[in-house]
Amino acid sequence: MKFFFTLSNIILTTLLSVSVLSAQTPGSAPGSAGSPAQKFAITGKVVDAGMKMPLEFATVTIFNEKDSSMVTGAITESNGSFVIEVKPGLYYAQIEFISFKAKTITGIVVNRNEPVAELGTIEMESDAEMLTEVEVRAEKSQMQLSLDKKVFNVGKDLANNGGTASDVLNNVPSVTVDVEGNVELRGSGGVRILIDGKPSGLVGISNTNGLRQIPANLIDRIEVITNPSARYEAEGMAGIINIILKKDRSQGLNGSFDLTAGNPDEYGIALNMNYRKDRFNFFTNYGLRYRKGPGQGDLYQEFFRNDTTFITDQTSRRTRGGLSNSVRFGADYFFNEKNILTTAFNFRYSDDNNFNKITYRDYINDFSNPAGVTFRTDDEIEKEPNLEYSLTYKKMFERQGHEFTADIRFQDNTEEENSDFIEESYTSDGLIKTGPDLHQRSGNKEEQRNIIVQLDYVQPFSKDGKFEAGLRSGIRDIRNDFLVEQETGDDVWTPLAGLSNNFIYEEDIYAAYTIVGNKINKFNWQAGLRAEYSDVLTKLVQTDSVNHRKYANLFPSVFLGYEISEKNSVQVSYSRRIRRPGFWELNPFFTYSDARNFWSGNPNLNPEFTDSYEVGYLQYFDKGSITSSVFYRHTNDVIERIRTQISDTSSFTQPVNLATQDDYGLEFTWSYDPIKNWRINGNVNFFRSITDGEYEGQVFNADTYTWFGRVSSRVTLFKKVDFQVNFNYRAPRKTTQGRSLAIWHVDPAASMDVLKGNGTLTFSVRDLFNTRRRRYVTQGENFYTEGDWQWRARQATLTFSYRLNQKKQRGRNGGGRGDYDGGGDGEF
Repeated sequence: MKFFFTLSNIILTTLLSVSVLSAQTPGSAPGSAGSPAQKFAITGKVVDAGMKMPLEFATVTIFNEKDSSMVTGAITESNGSFVIEVKPGLYYAQIEFISFKAKTITGIVVNRNEPVAELGTIEMESDAEMLTEVEVRAEKSQMQLSLDKKVFNVGKDLANNGGTASDVLNNVPSVTVDVEGNVELRGSGGVRILIDGKPSGLVGISNTNGLRQIPANLIDRIEVITNPSARYEAEGMAGIINIILKKDRSQGLNGSFDLTAGNPDEYGIALNMNYRKDRFNFFTNYGLRYRKGPGQGDLYQEFFRNDTTFITDQTSRRTRGGLSNSVRFGADYFFNEKNILTTAFNFRYSDDNNFNKITYRDYINDFSNPAGVTFRTDDEIEKEPNLEYSLTYKKMFERQGHEFTADIRFQDNTEEENSDFIEESYTSDGLIKTGPDLHQRSGNKEEQRNIIVQLDYVQPFSKDGKFEAGLRSGIRDIRNDFLVEQETGDDVWTPLAGLSNNFIYEEDIYAAYTIVGNKINKFNWQAGLRAEYSDVLTKLVQTDSVNHRKYANLFPSVFLGYEISEKNSVQVSYSRRIRRPGFWELNPFFTYSDARNFWSGNPNLNPEFTDSYEVGYLQYFDKGSITSSVFYRHTNDVIERIRTQISDTSSFTQPVNLATQDDYGLEFTWSYDPIKNWRINGNVNFFRSITDGEYEGQVFNADTYTWFGRVSSRVTLFKKVDFQVNFNYRAPRKTTQGRSLAIWHVDPAASMDVLKGNGTLTFSVRDLFNTRRRRYVTQGENFYTEGDWQWRARQATLTFSYRLNQKKQRGRNGGGRGDYDGGGDGEF
């Protein structure tokens, strides 16, 4: 398999070299030396009438003057010129470019006496009406619906200003983010998160931490794919979330700046710039963010032994945050309009200082019999440098949709955490110490290296049919060095047994896929098959405990669609997915911040396998659109966190494989404009989840009916002021060891255009009523627990945005059926 990786690199290098050389070889102009036969052509140059600047990528279409049938066409070069070969005849030309008035030139004669018809310099006039229409179409973007995916454009949701990628995802249809930052899709975890269609170091080793470090201002849109095709990695049991970062290819200099200030402390700067000249396109994103956010939690626990009940009433008060930087820069080089080389570099660095104080109040049998109180503080410094480099080559052939893409990327992520713990024990009144203070410290360093090579090829074979194939190799290596020590004398530190070790995780995944699809009248179909070979090794260095697993799997996907009418369509789909245990789920070391409630990974976890079925219906109407889906998922070896008692005052939580989980669901997503300037978007998801399993002789079953939903209402006044309110609700849900309680929150926002429309002021409040709290009940044979946890308090934010050579995208929704440069499954 290492040979496969080496071979992929050789192929990629060869293809890039050949393509670069071929792209730089100039073609022969009509009538040039070496052309024995006479050639006939139409030539010209397209420029902006106002700026006199050449317009690259303008469309020139040639029609037959006699019957108006289209003959041929071309796209202008970087200098605005075009050369189109034709046969002798009488023609007319139509020249088009976005935001310019179309121009028609008639009476073009090409014959043996005049083999080259020179149209000269063609000046295009700016179309103010068209500019407005472009803005209207762009505003369809807040939510765009299709059968295979949903597209949520970040800039149109006022609540996202000044937030993070985690905040953005929490406002996306079908997606929920709990207070700890865990992402679920249609109520299930195991979501694969991509950046620009690829795994990225920006997400970090842990999706939770990485998403909280990406400023929302750097994100263009979110794609949600609930039933991915074989084109995508099979990873992600519940589906794929693709985060598309901002990037432009417009001529000249353009971009945007954002300044953010908020309470509790939150300050940020975001910059998005793009410069396009001739064959080069440079782009950069930068985000600087400082944040200090308070959080709190309460935990009530009962542990039973014989006739005694040991009670702990625990409170936690914490402050988390610090300074983070995120930068991305790169360039596109256009050898010509059909050969593009893109290179990009991402770097993120965060430096956080977190403080947590936990109070344990212990009782025997009831609150009338206090046993003592313990205070524990955790002062943590967390540093996280992450970098990623990518190189992508795209070759587009003459036929529309015929293309080849090669991509290689390297990721280097590090998380380093150092904590100092002080624990003090007192009598129940908190006045008299009952023993010496306990001083402990922990150091944790995680290092991840990831190399990914991917080749994709698309070959159309008919008007609507195409064949796709690709190869992918991913090599990931993670090292974790964890040490916990306790002070046993003056500056004498002794490692704690069983809590210190080095953990090694090596993962090599090799894949190949093929897809065939076509459309026959109103029917469209697509069938794909992906093969993946996995080589995964985990090792505990001190104990020399090794778990080496190799397995090969096939992942089919099928999509069948029928277009009932222009505004109504239905699709049936199936795919098989896998969710491999994450690094933290396999890492066997204990978390040590909370000395009473430990959490550890499990190196013996098996991957989950899911068969996913879905029937979707999409309808467009004059004022909006609605999509409805019925889905079913069957999962084997489902992973659940199981909590057990390990002493009279402490518990241990670990992920384990249970037997199966079956999810049945019904989802509705809609976009509606009741009147002009008022837009309503919504999503509601009803589902039943049945989990069956057994662990260490104990049965863990759950059968729950639940739902979640969100509604967003936005009103535009005077063409300059927007008001928006988002409402999110998650109903109670049974779990294998208890239940989670309902959670809801309201996010209002308002914005106003300033500086002649070039700037916008936005004021937003996340969690207006301070209700976004995780509340749950967990119980077993010998314990009972109630928890209430709030990751961060209500946040008020003021953001100023300034656009340089860009138009603000506003207007009516028009039903949410706009065109976009998506990274999803395309038309199927």
